[in-house]
Amino acid sequence: MKKILEKWRDPERRKYFYTYFAGKVIGLAALYVFYNIVKSHFGIDSVWADDSTMPMGAAAAAAAPAAAAATAAAAAVPAYVNPINTVWVLVTAFLVFFMQAGFMMLEGGFARSRETVNVMLEGIIDTCLCGVLFYAWGFAWMFGSGSGFIGNQYYFLHNIPDTYGSTGVPTLAIFLFQFAFADCTSTITSGAMVGRTGFVGDLLYSVVVSGLIYPLLGHWTWGPDGWLNNIHPAAFHDFAGSTVVHTIGGMIALAGAVVLGPRIGRKFKRDGGGPMPGHDMTIAALGTIILWFGWYGFNPGSTLSAMDTMGIARIATNTTLAAVCGGISAMFYVYPRSKVWDCGMTCNGLLAGLVAITCPCYWVSPFGAICIGLIAGVVVVWGVDLLEYLRIDDPVGAWPVHGLCGVWGTWSLGLFATGAYGAPTPTGADNSAGSVVTGLFYGGGLNQLKAQIIGNAAIGGGALILGFILMYAVKMTGTLRVSAKGEMEGLDIHEHGGAAYPELTTGS
Repeated sequence: MKKILEKWRDPERRKYFYTYFAGKVIGLAALYVFYNIVKSHFGIDSVWADDSTMPMGAAAAAAAPAAAAATAAAAAVPAYVNPINTVWVLVTAFLVFFMQAGFMMLEGGFARSRETVNVMLEGIIDTCLCGVLFYAWGFAWMFGSGSGFIGNQYYFLHNIPDTYGSTGVPTLAIFLFQFAFADCTSTITSGAMVGRTGFVGDLLYSVVVSGLIYPLLGHWTWGPDGWLNNIHPAAFHDFAGSTVVHTIGGMIALAGAVVLGPRIGRKFKRDGGGPMPGHDMTIAALGTIILWFGWYGFNPGSTLSAMDTMGIARIATNTTLAAVCGGISAMFYVYPRSKVWDCGMTCNGLLAGLVAITCPCYWVSPFGAICIGLIAGVVVVWGVDLLEYLRIDDPVGAWPVHGLCGVWGTWSLGLFATGAYGAPTPTGADNSAGSVVTGLFYGGGLNQLKAQIIGNAAIGGGALILGFILMYAVKMTGTLRVSAKGEMEGLDIHEHGGAAYPELTTGS
């Protein structure tokens, strides 16, 4: 025992142990994933096997209830593909995918010139990794049936139905739409880690975010049997992802920024400094507007139905009003303190309004959207102030915009839902009494607000915990942060061998 304790006091031995232990855990997890993929792909028996993989006796015993379930499922799924809804989903998927250009421009503009190539390549490779991982098992875990916590169908898009559920939209179109959503989450994470993350470390955490954390937590509410869909007396709702996309991405981003530590030379306000200026507000502002444009796919597209014409129009209008009010409130809230009209904060206020309206966009009125956006523009400034006070370096404001305003947007549904709207369907809107969502300010009491807080806390808290575990695990590999020399040289030269602006003779 004495010898073990002596070895434990050696920092190098402890580091070796942590790395060795983390490798074992990752290896076991990979084996488990591989087993389930093979099991699903080739129909190997398991505790989750369906009737077709049961022994003949067990299948016969279960024949009657299985036949009844099959009949009910057949009745619920249209026997046709709805062409209008399919085109709608695909076009909005393309809009959401184009948001990657906006993210890359926004983050690149807020970064320093010496790390611009790094930001661009991260955006490209994160998208590539996410596509492969979401195809292999991410879609299966998130949108397949299984348990309340994880799905267990459609690995490698194997044995997918022609149409997904009762949507009348091909499952492949749904996959493409949801892949674009998944891609946004990993990109949000990278924003808080700009300027000092090693490229190998970025690859490692991106794999886990896109391939594990996002589909696992997303299944809890967007999966067909997610447990948050069944909480009582009111189910949790997140129409387009204030929690599922933005809170998850923002919380993992916060964990990454904390574990990484600030950039060299970063001096915070309480120490007499302030945020480092981005190198190009032109592309940052253009990136913001591209993101806004993409949001018209993000929110209206989440109806999965072009037939709900009034719902689509309401969502698009609410999205617009929340965005403009977020930008206005952030700009005017900051001006008395700085005595300047701050373009960067106005951009983040606009994005804060978009993030906040993403959850409640279907169920609130235009007036509610205005209130939600105005509050979001102030909340994002408070979030930036808090990070400054805590000495957490988030170069683009990923946590204030996506994490904190994702929380506000999710909770706002429990306040501003009008009680007039239910849910979109393949043929229109279902606004029957049993399907409408009503918030506190419209006579609905506290039930919906409680559900929103529970769901947001479960998914956001899970993302934060898993984010810290992930970032510390990557840190133990020695790849999370570049060396001080590499950071001072600039990631573009150090990691990628070339500058974004080679004609410049001086660094920024």
